[in-house]
Amino acid sequence: MYHFFAAPEQIGENEIRIVGTDVNHIKNVLRMRPGEQICVSSSRDGLEYRCEIREISSEEVTADIMWAEDGAAELSSQIYLFQGLPKGDKMELIIQKAVELGVHEIIPVASRRCVVKLDAKKEAAKLKRWSAISESAAKQSKRLLIPRIREVMSFKEAVACAEDMDIRLFPYELAKGMEHTRELIASIGPGKKIAVFIGPEGGFAGEEAEYAREHGLEPITLGKRILRTETAGLAVLSVLMYQLEE
Repeated sequence: MYHFFAAPEQIGENEIRIVGTDVNHIKNVLRMRPGEQICVSSSRDGLEYRCEIREISSEEVTADIMWAEDGAAELSSQIYLFQGLPKGDKMELIIQKAVELGVHEIIPVASRRCVVKLDAKKEAAKLKRWSAISESAAKQSKRLLIPRIREVMSFKEAVACAEDMDIRLFPYELAKGMEHTRELIASIGPGKKIAVFIGPEGGFAGEEAEYAREHGLEPITLGKRILRTETAGLAVLSVLMYQLEE
């Protein structure tokens, strides 16, 4: 069944109005008709609504609410992925899979060894594309919310952004002690804000790792093998999903 999102103001007592680009998708791509059923989620109340389409116009789709139930697609803690900007279109893959694995927000980070440099115009275009990928992945995986893709931050801005989070993980290729990683992951319970920092292709520079330690980030190892930037974050998210899934 096709899954869509609605803002709180679009949800009434007995009906939901779908507007924006989803109208064209429902009408002209999926070619849906009145009487067909859809699922609609909203971050307002954590509910998933089963609806029946009543009317389709060029501006909106109106659907009657048949019933609503508690959604169970969100993890019990919020995970923030601070991802070093990778080359090419790797960020698109990272966003898609991170959303499927339950990430709450993704923050692109321009660290020292990032090859990619985005000016304001390119960044705006990338953010629009990345946000669309996040929305599509959220629909596919039946999330209750669309993970936000933030504007690109410098490394120091990212560290400051994570300052008030409960757990701040800093996978680093020179970190030692897999047992410490296991113990730290195992100690994470529900209701936490978790920051995960992933470097670009060249990894984090030594001074960035030192700055991270000085500001309370927890260096951890992901094992003896060196993981690509598009693999490392997904590996951490997979372990956290296993730990937090209820």
